[in-house]
Amino acid sequence: MKLEKEKQDRREKKSKRSSKDREKDSELNGKHKPSSKMKQSDRPSGVSSAVKCEAGDGGTHEDVKVDPDERNDGQQKPGSPEINKNKEKTRSKSSKQRHSHKQRTADVKLCGEDENLCESVQTRKKKRVKDEESPEKHDKNQSSGRKRKKTSSEHKAEKNKKTKKDGDQKEKKKGEESDKWKWWEEGKSSDTQKWSSLEHKGPYFPPEYEPLPDNICFYYDGQPMKLSPATEEIVTFYAKMLDHEYTSKEVFQCNFFSDWKEEMTKEERKLIKMLSKCDFSQIHKYFVEKSEERKNMTKEEKQVLKEEASRLMEEYGFCLLDGHREKIGNFKLEPPGLFRGRGEHPKMGKLKKRIQPEDVTINCSQDSKIPAPPAGHRWKRVQHDNTVTWLASWLENIHGRPKYIMLNPSSKLKGEKDWQKYETARRLKMKVDSIRKQYRRDWTSREMKSRQRGVAIYFIDKLALRAGNEKDDESADTVGCCSLRVEHITLHRRLDGQEHVVEFDFLGKDSIRYYNKVPVEKQVFKNLKLFIKHKDPEDDLFDRITTVKLNKTLNECMPGLTAKVFRTFNASTTLQDQLNKLTTEGMTVEEKILSYNRANRAVAILCNHQRAAPKTFEKSMQLLQEKIQKKKEQIEEAKKELKEAKKAHKDAPSDKSKKLLEKKEKAVQRLSEQLKKLQLQETDREENKVIALGTSKLNYLDPRISVAWCKKHQVPVEKIYNKTQRDKFAWAIDMTDENFQF
Repeated sequence: MKLEKEKQDRREKKSKRSSKDREKDSELNGKHKPSSKMKQSDRPSGVSSAVKCEAGDGGTHEDVKVDPDERNDGQQKPGSPEINKNKEKTRSKSSKQRHSHKQRTADVKLCGEDENLCESVQTRKKKRVKDEESPEKHDKNQSSGRKRKKTSSEHKAEKNKKTKKDGDQKEKKKGEESDKWKWWEEGKSSDTQKWSSLEHKGPYFPPEYEPLPDNICFYYDGQPMKLSPATEEIVTFYAKMLDHEYTSKEVFQCNFFSDWKEEMTKEERKLIKMLSKCDFSQIHKYFVEKSEERKNMTKEEKQVLKEEASRLMEEYGFCLLDGHREKIGNFKLEPPGLFRGRGEHPKMGKLKKRIQPEDVTINCSQDSKIPAPPAGHRWKRVQHDNTVTWLASWLENIHGRPKYIMLNPSSKLKGEKDWQKYETARRLKMKVDSIRKQYRRDWTSREMKSRQRGVAIYFIDKLALRAGNEKDDESADTVGCCSLRVEHITLHRRLDGQEHVVEFDFLGKDSIRYYNKVPVEKQVFKNLKLFIKHKDPEDDLFDRITTVKLNKTLNECMPGLTAKVFRTFNASTTLQDQLNKLTTEGMTVEEKILSYNRANRAVAILCNHQRAAPKTFEKSMQLLQEKIQKKKEQIEEAKKELKEAKKAHKDAPSDKSKKLLEKKEKAVQRLSEQLKKLQLQETDREENKVIALGTSKLNYLDPRISVAWCKKHQVPVEKIYNKTQRDKFAWAIDMTDENFQF
């Protein structure tokens, strides 16, 4: 009796002491499923489905009965709101209703007999709490082993998120399109007045020179030498180019040293006498390391630079033209450096001086806010000329020619100019037959000037040659049709099975070599023999005409006609003819794109738009060939599986085997299409290895031809024009239908 009374007292004391703990425990257990190591039917009567052991209860166990509604039947999750609600209802019952005297006694005995069991239960409880407190870690641990399958709700949420993102992008794109100024719908503006109002912030000047660190030195004749900031800055221009072939050329070295000495102080000029004794290696190494640091920037550092570039673009990269926000093309002034030029330019290596605000003329409307010059400076001049399209102008010191800040190619002013250019080329289509008859008559004229003009226009029309301009001795030796010399052509009465062949070999624009063997008409061949008679190789072939006189004659034939219009006309006509010829019904999109690029390539060859093979060409082709080989292996494997599936279906036909067979057939078909795409890419890249398609596409081909072809043959315009090009030709994309013909 005494023992039973002591037990009763101890139980009441513990019951009071652990009331708060039970409330806390109920909160924790409300989110967890009771231990299910033993089935409900296997548990001894009087022992609950879960045994709790509180850390501060000295091994005391509490037995909590599980309501039948709380049990996990495999359809509801333990943490669902309904189960939690039921649990809270169950735990809100009084202690007498939930627990019996016998159950507590059994729990005490159980805990006393087996402390290890108590500890293990407590450990499991703590683990549950820990898992609940850090679900991210729990998910991570799960993913490190077997990847957790996404629930249907997660899939739905992900799909909704993606749909929302796509919708936002479409809305943004739609908003941008609605905000875009469709200037082409307003009609043609005046030929003389280009704008009514123009406001901008002026050009962005490059940052001032930052001196080299003290431990980086320039050496002359083996001795370190401290240079003045202006002299040191020019040294850095040369040092950065040490690993370039330019610095090995004598002309480059002489021009650099001559201009460098002019910027030196008197003391520096006395000491530095020879370029060969100058050592730029330490400075070169310093800039190489700086370059590597930029390449290895962290994502955060790159983001800072990106944000700074965006800020500059927002501040300087736009102007207000007739009340519309237009993008500026080149708002950053070119920093100082060394002139390179193309080919063997006689001025390579000369110093391009820093442009100061005092060199710049600003053009804006009179009622606009005049852009403020940098602190401590002033503009050369501010003018309000609405007959020109430039925003700022200055003279560059290499050739003494004016340079300009203009609007972006996507702007109204540039777009109108392009539209007018292609319309002029289209008008030539109506006049070209009469012009061709005229220059053929000139071939037999008694006047040498007329004969030369007739042959020159024939070359411009047939070969799409540039007209060419007169050059001074300080310019690169590049020529066009009117400036051809006797040494640039070779006449062959018969060559490679063709008669009356003219072999051209000269440097054209940007020092690009033009080499071509062309059969010409007999009368043209006779005239050429007459033109070169009694002339030296360096004499002009067409010595009686100039580009100015030739263009004047063409303008008399048709207003606005120049040699360049012929080039645009022939390029666009060639593209239209080639697209009509190469595009057939039933082609895939990839095959149509290949046909388009082939048509574009025919134009590029006509216009002599060449390029050096890209440095990464061989590597990219190798990677592409590896992909093709891998795809072929996949097709072979898929064909084997298809063969096995056919055999299995033949031996034991069933719905399952039929579905498997269809699946294998689709796999082979899909892989074959992928292989075809890769092979088309390989062909396209190889054919365009040394051909520049972009130049003709942007400058000589009427964009309406390409847009109409895309719409007619269901080819996305994005496959032909990138974002920048689509902005440039927005007028053509908007106004052209599939029936347009050049």
